[in-house]
Amino acid sequence: MNLKSKNPFLGSKTFNNTSRSVEATIIDIEETMTVNGAINKSFTLLTILLVSAIATWLLAYNGYNPMLFAIGGGIVGFVLVLIASFKPATSTWVAPGYALFEGLFIGGISAFFEAAYPGIVIQAVSCTFVTFIICFALYKYQIVKVTEKFKSIVIAATLAIATYYLLSWVLSLFMNFEPVHRGNSLMSIGISVFVIVIASLNLFLDFDQIEKGAEQQYPKYMEWFSAMGLMITLVWLYVEFLRLLSKLSSRD
Repeated sequence: MNLKSKNPFLGSKTFNNTSRSVEATIIDIEETMTVNGAINKSFTLLTILLVSAIATWLLAYNGYNPMLFAIGGGIVGFVLVLIASFKPATSTWVAPGYALFEGLFIGGISAFFEAAYPGIVIQAVSCTFVTFIICFALYKYQIVKVTEKFKSIVIAATLAIATYYLLSWVLSLFMNFEPVHRGNSLMSIGISVFVIVIASLNLFLDFDQIEKGAEQQYPKYMEWFSAMGLMITLVWLYVEFLRLLSKLSSRD
């Protein structure tokens, strides 16, 4: 079974459909996806996200409710994820929009956590950056190889996490249910550590999918699509680090 990343932007269905369209037409080499192109667009999206997040942070510092930005940005960002997932060709404009609104989300929750636990944001940013660099180095030097078995394990774990979070959220809405991942118990901290590990492993799948997309000469817009997928994983990883660090801080 040829399983791909469960990142919404790096799923096998989208990439396979794109592959078939590439095979059906002759595409100029300058109009095909490249690794450098995907990297450059990733930096572009990251810059947009950081500028948006910093602006939101400053607004929160001046008295605005940061959770309004977080909720609004999160909802719009999710909608843009769905649009690009079903229509990858729209990624050229959807991806920058996603980075902008996800910046509102990141800035809002960062301001919220920083107010409760001073210094936590710089710790979470540092942890996310270091994790990314380590994973990239392990992939680049082929210390960790993305095999089909590796993909299967990561995808299964990612689906399990998504299912658990969804069920926990639904149950908490309709009944007096307290999910075990909340609070600062050792069990809750252990779950956060596990989720961070799986989020980190998804980075390997993202790197591999970008490389495979360039090798198979996917259309140029897939650079934006792939860069957006990488941003989704990084945002997930950062949020999970915030949650873990807040649990550890609350135990002090």
